Amino acid sequence: MTDGNAPGMTPTLRVADVSKSYPGVRALQHVDLEVLPGEIHAVIGENGAGKSTLMKIVFGVTQPDSGAIEVQGTPVHIGSPVEAQRLGVAMVHQELSLVPALDVARNIYLGREPSLALGIIDWPALYRNAGALLRRLGIALNPRQVVRGLSTAHKQMVEIARALSWQSKLLILDEPTSSLTQGEIRELFRILRDLKTGGVSVLYISHRLEELPEIADRVTVMRDGHTVGTVDARSTPIPALIRMMVGRGVDQLFPRAHVPIGDEILRVEGLTRHGVVEDVSFSVHAGEIVGMAGLVGAGRSETARLIVGADKKDAGRTIIDGRVVEIGSPAVAIAAGIALLPEDRKQQGLVLPLPVKNNLSLATLREFTRFGIVWQRERDRMAQRFVRDLSIRTPNLDFRVRNLSGGNQQKVVLGKWLGSHPRVLIFDEPTRGIDVGAKVEVYEEMNDLIARGAGILLISSELPEVLGMSDRVLVMHEGRLVADLPRAEATPERVIALASGEELPVLTSAHHG
Repeated sequence: MTDGNAPGMTPTLRVADVSKSYPGVRALQHVDLEVLPGEIHAVIGENGAGKSTLMKIVFGVTQPDSGAIEVQGTPVHIGSPVEAQRLGVAMVHQELSLVPALDVARNIYLGREPSLALGIIDWPALYRNAGALLRRLGIALNPRQVVRGLSTAHKQMVEIARALSWQSKLLILDEPTSSLTQGEIRELFRILRDLKTGGVSVLYISHRLEELPEIADRVTVMRDGHTVGTVDARSTPIPALIRMMVGRGVDQLFPRAHVPIGDEILRVEGLTRHGVVEDVSFSVHAGEIVGMAGLVGAGRSETARLIVGADKKDAGRTIIDGRVVEIGSPAVAIAAGIALLPEDRKQQGLVLPLPVKNNLSLATLREFTRFGIVWQRERDRMAQRFVRDLSIRTPNLDFRVRNLSGGNQQKVVLGKWLGSHPRVLIFDEPTRGIDVGAKVEVYEEMNDLIARGAGILLISSELPEVLGMSDRVLVMHEGRLVADLPRAEATPERVIALASGEELPVLTSAHHG
């Protein structure tokens, strides 16, 4: 296997002293980066550190104000993505850009289909070439399969195949594992290791620090538009990377505040949607964070949607403050004091084209409406309060929420619900795709909520997050709740064994009262 740190190699990519400014913002300041042949090189940093700007410059989407770029030892000016691809630089964006109605082969060679005389597409050659490329990458996909029906992981692999169809020597991956299961991540890593063996370099942008020792050779850390340094991925502890990212020590990744556990706020009994969730029962108390763990497909998000009435249940009842409440819609859940911060904040939690102030008032607009007219001054005053209290980084209240960073978008979703004064908040993957600094801010908001007497159901695929923030841990497996564990008994090994069905259910009465 190629050694990504071998001395004397001509770098696949060298970025030297690159700077870039926008009106009022210095996005990059004298940035340096080298990626060696056959190296998987991670770039990390908080939102706003400059990672995206740097990648856009390397891929030709935007131009630097100063500095130099070399590709395979040759100084280049990358004026566009097409020019980048001709130079052997390809990029797979976090937001995938496939055409759903076309098949795999058409997406791989879109706009570059092999042709016969008079420009007629050579269909046999198209599918032959696509099949050969997929086999070379070890991707088990039919070139004739329509992309619309593929999983997120397979769509991403089609994007990678398309990028490598240009005979690329440098592949840029932006948050490639943010929406993948553990099994899909292992398959992606296998493909990346095969590419590495073949001499392809990978520039790997990720918020998931825990996966870097497994897949990366070196890590470059960015902060405030600067490159702080480049270190070995396997020998550098995660706390040291965090210290480099945020400029201060993060001694406690999960700053859990422990407050007295109060009365039971929420109890669900026998919650069922046949084929999805079966006979789920648990409770949440005031001042308590209840974590919910399980593999993808275990029914965690589906349980949350049933609780708030977003999906119709077949059986079960919901008890709030000792009173049975029939929740048939999210509006009833809101009125009953239950709020859901959904897994997909962009599709289900926000209206992306609208400004920050509109999104912050979505759940409480009725409070600012008189005779069908929105009292904007009152609404804006409320929005400004949440921008201040939640430290939402936005130029102004009229800024479109789609242009905020992931962490700030998540804070807007949280602010939207805080205005409705919920008793129970269900956080579904609350820190997915946001940086470590923003994660800590979300955890601190959870602490403030429970200190004020709210209860939280925390659903997360990140087991350290569940274990670090929860008083109790619920474990789901194939639509059923198989364990309700006190935090002291919820070891990583035990939770994983229960979630994967390797340990028998343990439904002890760990809840209070």
